[in-house]
Amino acid sequence: MILIPGLLSGGEVWKSTVERYKDRYDMHVLTLAGFAGVPPLAGETFLAAERDAIIRYIREQRLDKPVIVGHSLGGFLAFWIAAAAPEIVGPIVAVDGVPFLPALNDSTMTPEKAAPRAQQFRSMAASFTPEQLATQNAMFIRSRAKDSVHVPMAARWGRASDGATMGRAVAEMMTTDLRAELANIRTPVLLIAAGDGLTAEQQHAVRAAYESQVSRIARHRVVLASNARHFVMLDDPAFLFSAMDGFLEGR
Repeated sequence: MILIPGLLSGGEVWKSTVERYKDRYDMHVLTLAGFAGVPPLAGETFLAAERDAIIRYIREQRLDKPVIVGHSLGGFLAFWIAAAAPEIVGPIVAVDGVPFLPALNDSTMTPEKAAPRAQQFRSMAASFTPEQLATQNAMFIRSRAKDSVHVPMAARWGRASDGATMGRAVAEMMTTDLRAELANIRTPVLLIAAGDGLTAEQQHAVRAAYESQVSRIARHRVVLASNARHFVMLDDPAFLFSAMDGFLEGR
């Protein structure tokens, strides 16, 4: 099982997931380049380079169709890996990560329409100091996870991250639409959407929006974590593990 964290996150975000599955799988916990103390990549592209590096890792380590679990940006990468190299991966679990984020709230969005905002964010993020990144990430996890106990961890990750990498990652994700490529995916996919605090009507709309993101995947399942925000593995690990267990066991 390969675990991929999201933007400005370290691999330790998967601590409880490792404990849950370490007796069933060989666990490979990643931290993306430029985040949480890992040196940034050289070169202009980031996400495609990380995609290729993970594909190369699977081949070099001779992993036998590993389960790939990605959170947020990591979920985006999981989709891209499975679409680019469908023959080498096993089941995919995306934890509140989608193949084209800008369209989640606006179905008319295209990479071209998202480009100006993406470039603006990329330029702004490149100037962030370590302390600004610490503050930004602390604020983010405070709003996207229910327990403030995780705030110091997020601040530590942000302080040890690279602002230029964050800007590149967000800009590339905002201008890369993977939805057409998802038809290449041969393995089953589980997409877990965060749904804490939503009304029944809002839950229906969120589920439909996430479903539309993965409709081209032949075998997919969308579930809503109704008691979790974006960091589902921190807010409601019991729900995450129940959903994953049922999915991986084919129920």
